[in-house]
Amino acid sequence: MNEYNTESYIQTNVRDEARYISKVYAFMAGALAVTAVVAMGVVSSPTLLQFIFGSRFVFMGLIIAELICVGTLVAAINRIPTAAAYAIFVGYAVLNGLTLSSVFLIYTSGSIASTFFITATTFAVMSTYGFFTNRDLTKIGNLAYMALIGLIIASLVNLFLNSPALYWITTYLGILIFVGLIAYDTQKIKEMYQAGYTQGGMEGKGAIMGALSLYLDFINLFLLLLRLFGRRN
Repeated sequence: MNEYNTESYIQTNVRDEARYISKVYAFMAGALAVTAVVAMGVVSSPTLLQFIFGSRFVFMGLIIAELICVGTLVAAINRIPTAAAYAIFVGYAVLNGLTLSSVFLIYTSGSIASTFFITATTFAVMSTYGFFTNRDLTKIGNLAYMALIGLIIASLVNLFLNSPALYWITTYLGILIFVGLIAYDTQKIKEMYQAGYTQGGMEGKGAIMGALSLYLDFINLFLLLLRLFGRRN
């Protein structure tokens, strides 16, 4: 391969990588927009509010449906068509909007907006770091995922203990965990593309799974920051 062909190949690869990464962020941003629109729609409808939050069974059913959506994507992404994977992802964003509409009932709209801005800024900084850093973030990612398991267990335990101290410990720990995961997941998305795991027919599915990871990081960080900065109605 001569020098001209080498340079052309590098330019093409960089352009294709940028297009793929843009697709990941577009899917993520679209899912966040769907969630926000659905949540605001629910808040503006007393009928929907009563339907979702008036029955514990309905609300828990929605939570279970969300888990099924994520589980299906993770377990069957290689077996289902790209269009079906995207439909499940959008469906998950809709379900999340239905359940997360509760934040508009708990917190003031001003504090929600300011917390969203803080979350978006933090996400942008850490995602940029994860994309451009030459440091291998695998150890940080592994530690963050292990800590996340502990965080989930502690949060479930606190449902019964109702301990303010444990509540704030999980809040601050959770923020640190998801800040780290944003950088790690961004780097992982980039590395998976460079390794060829998202080429060919897997490109669309890879973009959806990357978007799902970043979407979850963003939503969870937003909810944790709301505990700190949200002003209750």
